[in-house]
Amino acid sequence: MTEAFSAVEVISAKRDKYSLTDPQIDWIVDAYTRGAVADEQMSALLMAILLNGMEPREISRWTDAMIKSGKRMEWSALDRKTVDKHSTGGVGDKITLPLAPLVAACGGAVPQLSGRGLGHTGGTLDKMESIPGWRASLSNEEMLKVLKDCGAVICAAGADLAPADKKLYALRDVTATVQAIPLIASSIMSKKIAEGTSALVLDVKTGSGAFMSDPKKAAELARVMVELGVRAGVKTRALVTAMDVPLGLTAGNALEVRESVEVLAGGGPSDVVELTLILAREMLDTAGIKPLMDPADALKNGAAMDSWKAMVRAQGGDPDAKLPTAKQSTQVFATSAGTMTSMDAMKVGVSAWRLGAGRSRQGETVQAGAGIEIHAKPGDAVTAGQAIYTLHTDESPRFARALEALENSFEVGTIGAKVDRLPLIIEKIEG
Repeated sequence: MTEAFSAVEVISAKRDKYSLTDPQIDWIVDAYTRGAVADEQMSALLMAILLNGMEPREISRWTDAMIKSGKRMEWSALDRKTVDKHSTGGVGDKITLPLAPLVAACGGAVPQLSGRGLGHTGGTLDKMESIPGWRASLSNEEMLKVLKDCGAVICAAGADLAPADKKLYALRDVTATVQAIPLIASSIMSKKIAEGTSALVLDVKTGSGAFMSDPKKAAELARVMVELGVRAGVKTRALVTAMDVPLGLTAGNALEVRESVEVLAGGGPSDVVELTLILAREMLDTAGIKPLMDPADALKNGAAMDSWKAMVRAQGGDPDAKLPTAKQSTQVFATSAGTMTSMDAMKVGVSAWRLGAGRSRQGETVQAGAGIEIHAKPGDAVTAGQAIYTLHTDESPRFARALEALENSFEVGTIGAKVDRLPLIIEKIEG
C-alpha cells in the first residue's frame, strides 16, 4: 500500500519542535502497529517526544489512535459497577494485589488489566505469576466469568486491546523513554479507556523511586490523565502519593505476594494497609458504589481474603501453595546506632532489579524469588550491626552489582533525629 506519510518526516517534525497533525499521529500509530514503521524509527520519535513534549491536542489524539488500534471492552452483562485503579509504579508497590479483591468484597467489579515490570519497578503480572499455576492471559469471555464469579480479575491486556500500546510499552522500556509525560499518559489511559471501566482512580507516584521524582511533574501527569479520562466519559480522579521510600518491607515478586497476603489477613506493613484502604474508598466513591461494608472491616473479617483466594483459583492458581524462594541470600548491616533518617527507594529498586526481580531487555525472564526484604525504615531506631536489608537471588554473582546499587541508600542519624519524608498523600486531583 502507499503510505500517507514517511516516518522520517514525522520524526523530523517532532525533532524540530513542531506539533504533529492529527493525520500524522493517526498514521504513525497505525503504521507502527502493523509493522510499516520500524522499531528504530519509532524509538527516534519517542525520544523526540520525550525531549520536546506534546500539546494537549496531540496527547489526546495519540491516545485515541492507540485505542482505535484495537477493540473496546464493555461490561454491561455485570450486575455491579466497574471501577479500576492504576499506579504509575514504584518500589515495593504491590497495592493492586490486596486492593482488587478488597474492592470486590465491598461490592465493586474490578477489571484490573495489568502489566509486566517496567524499568526498576515491579510489574503486577510478574508478581502474580510467582503463585503456582496462576495464569495472566485470559480471553474476554474468561475475564467476564472471573469478574461475575469473584468481583475482581487481574490479568494481561488481550492482544486486541490497544495493541499499539503493547508494542510501544515494550519499546519505551528499552529506549530510556519511559518518563515522557505524553507517553505515560497515553499508554495508561488508552488501555484504561479501552478496557471499558466506568470509573478510574489513578495512583501517581512521586519521589526518588518513581518515574516522576518531582511532585510538580507528577501532578502535571495526573492532571493530563484525569483530563483524558473525563473527556472519554470515564469518571476519573488521581492521587499523587509518596514514593521517596519503598512501600512496605519487600521489593520483589514472590516477596511482595507474601506481604500482600499478610495485608489481606488483617496484618501487613502500616503504609501498605493505609494506602490500600485510601484507594479502596476512593474507588468506591468515584464509581458511586454504596459499599457492602467498610474496606477496613473487609480486611479484618476475612471477606477480602475470600475474594483473593477465589480470584486466584479462578485463574488456575493455588492461593495456599508455598511461594518460590531464592536459592541464595546475603545481608546489609547498619554500621552505627541511631535513628534512620532516609532510605532511597530508587537504589533499593535498582538493587532488586539487579538481583533478578526485574528485566533489562524485552522478553527477559524474571526470578520469582529474587528481591529485597527491608528490616528498618526511616523513623526506626537502629543498632550497630543490625540487618537493614536481606537480598535474595538464585544467582550469587548478581550480589556484587546489587550491593553496589545499595551503597549510601540509607542514612542513620543521632537518636531522635528529624526524618524528612513526603506525606503519603500529596495531592488529590478530581475531574
